[in-house]
Amino acid sequence: MEQYLIEKIAQDLRVSLKQVEATLNLLTEGNTVPFIARYRKEATGALDEEQILKINKEYDYQLKLAQRKEAVKNLIEQQGKLTEEIIKQIDECTKLSQVEDIYRPYMQKKKTRAAVAIKNGLEPLAEFLLSRPKEGDVEVEAQKYLNDNVKKIEDALQGARDIIAERVSDDAKQRWDFKQYIEETATLVCNKKKDALDEQQVYQMYYEYQELVKNLKDHRIMAVDRAEKENVISAKLSFDEDYLIEKATSKLVVKEDGGIGVEHLELAAEDGCKRLLFPSLEREIRSDLSNKAQEGSIKIFALNLEKLLLQAPLKGRIVMGFDPAFRTGCKLAILDATGKLLHIDKIYPHEPKNDVVGAKEKLLKLIKEYGVQIIAIGNGTASRESERLVADLIKENNLDIAYALISEAGASVYSASDNARAEFPDLQVEERSAVSIGRRLLDPLAELIKIDPKSIGVGQYQHDLPAKELDENLEEVLMKCVNRTGCDVNTASVELLSHISGLNSASAKEIVNYRNQNGKFTNRQQLKKVKRIGDKAFEQSAGFLRIVDGDEPLDATAIHPESYENAKAIMKLCEVEIGDSKAEFDKDKLATLDLDSYTLKDIEEAIRQPLRDYREQFETALLKSEILELSDLHEGDELSGTVRNVVDFGAFVDIGLHDDGLIHISKMSKSRINHPGEVVNVGDIVKVYVYAIDLERSRIQLSLLSPKELSDRDASVKYRKNKNNKREVTMEDALARLQERFGSKHKH
Repeated sequence: MEQYLIEKIAQDLRVSLKQVEATLNLLTEGNTVPFIARYRKEATGALDEEQILKINKEYDYQLKLAQRKEAVKNLIEQQGKLTEEIIKQIDECTKLSQVEDIYRPYMQKKKTRAAVAIKNGLEPLAEFLLSRPKEGDVEVEAQKYLNDNVKKIEDALQGARDIIAERVSDDAKQRWDFKQYIEETATLVCNKKKDALDEQQVYQMYYEYQELVKNLKDHRIMAVDRAEKENVISAKLSFDEDYLIEKATSKLVVKEDGGIGVEHLELAAEDGCKRLLFPSLEREIRSDLSNKAQEGSIKIFALNLEKLLLQAPLKGRIVMGFDPAFRTGCKLAILDATGKLLHIDKIYPHEPKNDVVGAKEKLLKLIKEYGVQIIAIGNGTASRESERLVADLIKENNLDIAYALISEAGASVYSASDNARAEFPDLQVEERSAVSIGRRLLDPLAELIKIDPKSIGVGQYQHDLPAKELDENLEEVLMKCVNRTGCDVNTASVELLSHISGLNSASAKEIVNYRNQNGKFTNRQQLKKVKRIGDKAFEQSAGFLRIVDGDEPLDATAIHPESYENAKAIMKLCEVEIGDSKAEFDKDKLATLDLDSYTLKDIEEAIRQPLRDYREQFETALLKSEILELSDLHEGDELSGTVRNVVDFGAFVDIGLHDDGLIHISKMSKSRINHPGEVVNVGDIVKVYVYAIDLERSRIQLSLLSPKELSDRDASVKYRKNKNNKREVTMEDALARLQERFGSKHKH
């Protein structure tokens, strides 16, 4: 490993050199990120998964940067043009794009006007003009370069100007300076295209839109990109071109010196800027903006997914999964506390059968027969009517049960999958969906891990994001969540096991096969008997695979088998037993053990709370017993709700209505915030206030601030389209358009 790269990473990430070296060494040895984060804290100084991933990615990038620098030096040297100054410029580059800018003038170009001119022998004429001659005649000089391909003096001069224009565009330092100027001063100007089709006026906000590039928010960049792609608008950067042309010209022409070719240099500088440099920089800046917005959207998606997966499970309850529908009936699935299916049924309380009485009778019978404690109702079609049915049933029979509205996003995708068919070959798709809805309440992570994250509905413009980068980031989230939580090796699905450190899809299937053929695992050492699990895979996975009620009590904890001897020694020295939540550990006695402080602390915590679930610190689903009507609400009412999605401009909250309400970012905090994620996360249960109600459209705007808190601020906040106040959009208009754009179910 290159030492200077390690030093740079340590400096950039603000960690010690030792931490970077240790992390890279552990990764090189084949250790996984979760294993390093959990069981090698003494080596890394307790770096978490995020920091380890950053070190790994930064090292890969710096390695590619270093390799490209050397490659570019060699390519320029082959042309005999490598100088100490160029070497210094390349060595000082911190980005791959900067290296490419330096290499740009030396690239072999075949189809540009300058390349054709060079091929036609006009480069000496360009050099003549660039030398700013004081005497002579330009046309006489150009006469010397006429040939079969260049038959006119003006053609020769044009070719020379083309060569100079390309040099103007390829000047690396000038490109960097101009790019910085444009980024800081340019305005993005959008206009609706003539005859553009936008029937729903989805992009109305951008029909006549201007905003400084440096102020553009990620979601607006994504919206503009999509509107352009759909040929609704045109968008371009507006900046002071004349100022930059003058700067480019001044590098070629010293006006007070005069010269016989000044006008040609001026024409070349202007052409180089307008034809080559400005369009190139605009594409580059727009691409940078899009990449930045995409990276931001991917981060939002990843954060939302993480919060969703880490919702606390609702353990030890008998649950009824309720998949609402009209014509085909509502599917019911009774699940025990482990998620095992006990019973499948169906009722027809809605149109066209409207068998409300029969539906209630069957529901009541099932609730009493199986001891149902909670009903998980899917929030899709007919959910509103189904919620009313359940709420009425609870009230009429004075039942001591509750219900929760559960997001159905992705349930149908999973229910039709091969894995779902394999688990429930005798069930219909809708019946499997009811099972999935119920399990999402019991254990969100174990159920949602089976579904492609892109189908879960917690993203922003996800269909416009680069697939590879999105998949990589979401896979990292799955890896973090699964391994922070761990899993019961005797009940975990293949999908869950395949994300455990050291395992993959093939080894996960082998674990399930072994379990099916030999019965439950009774100790972690049995994992070594499973095909595809060698010593390394066992080392990486064992600590994350739990065995409850097995031969070895420590197998139910997060303590790694490599630390069992130390754990037992600790319990013996301090005279404590596993599961003693009030256990005290004598530091003097423990000092006799050769054990680092990180491992010691983790062992102590595991002894006190052997079955502790990492997710217990987070919110579980919001449980209800009565229904809420939009017509019952008034501005200023206080409600509780569950955050379903967080996007750049706000958060969508399920308050029990058919459609989610929107809390705009401006209604989240008394002080200015940069992103809603600073205040709320997916899965949070929040107290909200009704800000505005649109009965006609069945839409509701919410606020985290009370009416009094809002009144202390400026209630008439307006979005200004540009600094000249050419066009203003009220907050109410903006909110309405956002909900029109994204819909109440926010399928971004």
